[in-house]
Amino acid sequence: MLLTGGLKSLLPHMLRRIIRCNRLSVSNTSGMAEGYKKANVVILHKSLADDFEKFCHANHGPLPLLYRSKPGDWKCPSLSSDSDIRTDCLQYNRYEHGAFTGSLKSLKEYSEQLKDMVAFYLGCSFSFEKAVQIAGIPIRNVEQKCNVSMYKTAVPCYSISTFCCNLVVTMRPIPESKLEAAVLATYELEEAHGAPIHVGDAGLLGIQDLSKPDYGDPVHLHPGDIPVFWACGVTGIEAVISCRSPLAFTHSPGCMFITDLKNDSATVRSSREVPEVHCISQDPLRYSVVSAEAAQKIRTLESLIGTDPGDRGIVHLHRQGELLKACLSISHARSVLVTTGFPTHFTYEPPEENDGPPGAVAIAAMLQAVEKDVAIVTDQRAMDLNKKIIEDAVQIGILKKAVPLLSYQRESPYSALTFLCENGNPQRPRFDHLIAIERAGMAADGNYYNARKVNVKHLVDPIDDLFLAAQTIPGITTTGVGDGGNELGMGKVKDAVKKHIKNGDVIACDVEADFTVVAGVSNWGGYAIACALYILSTCELHDRYLRKAVGFPHLSKKTGWLSALPSVTKEEKLLKALVQLGVRSGKTASLEMEVDGLPFYNTHSLVIEKLL
Repeated sequence: MLLTGGLKSLLPHMLRRIIRCNRLSVSNTSGMAEGYKKANVVILHKSLADDFEKFCHANHGPLPLLYRSKPGDWKCPSLSSDSDIRTDCLQYNRYEHGAFTGSLKSLKEYSEQLKDMVAFYLGCSFSFEKAVQIAGIPIRNVEQKCNVSMYKTAVPCYSISTFCCNLVVTMRPIPESKLEAAVLATYELEEAHGAPIHVGDAGLLGIQDLSKPDYGDPVHLHPGDIPVFWACGVTGIEAVISCRSPLAFTHSPGCMFITDLKNDSATVRSSREVPEVHCISQDPLRYSVVSAEAAQKIRTLESLIGTDPGDRGIVHLHRQGELLKACLSISHARSVLVTTGFPTHFTYEPPEENDGPPGAVAIAAMLQAVEKDVAIVTDQRAMDLNKKIIEDAVQIGILKKAVPLLSYQRESPYSALTFLCENGNPQRPRFDHLIAIERAGMAADGNYYNARKVNVKHLVDPIDDLFLAAQTIPGITTTGVGDGGNELGMGKVKDAVKKHIKNGDVIACDVEADFTVVAGVSNWGGYAIACALYILSTCELHDRYLRKAVGFPHLSKKTGWLSALPSVTKEEKLLKALVQLGVRSGKTASLEMEVDGLPFYNTHSLVIEKLL
């Protein structure tokens, strides 16, 4: 029997001959024939072959199809010169009516049945191991001399006919400092599953215990390692089980077919499509992936909205990159809660200003377009006003449908938890992202102040409670949008507010959000979030990461997303509607002030045009 020494440098045809003669004393092919493509194998009756091929195309991430044989054809000439699929895998699995019925070293005894069967060769992540190592990234399972860890997830694949199963993934521990390098090393190798489909907490994929893989061996994380998950061809085994075929064969997980093809046929992409990796949550730990081009567009938005028309010193509040991270987090969210409302005009009825509601509506419109649940929470006294604003937004054509309108009251110490989570259970949050835009924020003394240090607490419901509670609930992230430092969520920059903003020592909001978006006018921040969500939705790398590389790209929905973008016409109509409702401008002498020679009001329109 041959041991593992030197197997990494043996040529594929030599390895296949050794495997064929049953002369290897190893349990998997990880690390063998470095730089050559390996393949998962699925062998099905010919009557199922067309549907399985469609299933592969519909779930290209886990099942990149390298070759489909003809019935009874044991060779694969485009992948190897002298192979026999009956003998050239280290080990095979047999399935009968969806049940595993044994492992085999050879399929020769089934030669008669194989005459009516079709072999599928599917890409494998073992193929990219050499590229990862060249990038200076350790392969922990190779170091630990064991098989890679493979897990069933709660992520459903796109079903075709009787093929209906969940995604299977491999996990490789990657040092945190090497995360982006790992994505860069693999994203072009689409025939080896391409870029990771998840980076971070395994529970977000429905994996309960990393120490108990469904296939393969446990791989131990070193201190500082982050679990990184790639789509896995073992998904094909789950598909075989789901179709309950009378007889089917697969490779045993980790015992791959080794091809003669070098792993250097990467998809050619432009530098604009190079991926970036960003951490968007610590509890649970979650990273996101976006193209450099999309990220730069969003950074440009952030710069544009940072214009300070009132010269109030907000430049000192800016935190670079917050808009990008906020929108990546929102993009991953399932259900979003938005709040707005600043009763600046405390002696009038209604006391609200017109900065905030238009931005909130713009965010809600884009969230509707990208098919997320969205609701708005506001003060009980302002429910009728906000209901009318929403109705006007639907009539104008900004919103597709009315947004649910909620109010929050502090009735007990558990009110916020009960509001945010089903039955007050922090394991079951109703919302996974909260956005405050131009919402009065609680100062350190418990009061709420406008820019002139007037306390308006009597007009403000304690919606801050929800943001404070969210800090203790895993899975809920928050964003605050403001233009003066006294808005909900601006606690993250309160020291800068106290130092650089007039009256900042009194008015600074003390409540933090995870992400702080600072704009010259808060509405601009809302428009920027809407535009950034559109940019992310049209980013192929981000779209693939969101859908876990299963199903089809969502770009066919682009027309609907375009129609949800904010526009000058929409903004002007909504602002006129607000005037009719008695809502006033909140910026001092806003219509008289000029920016670049234009009235302040028109600068809203200028910024929107630039954003688009």
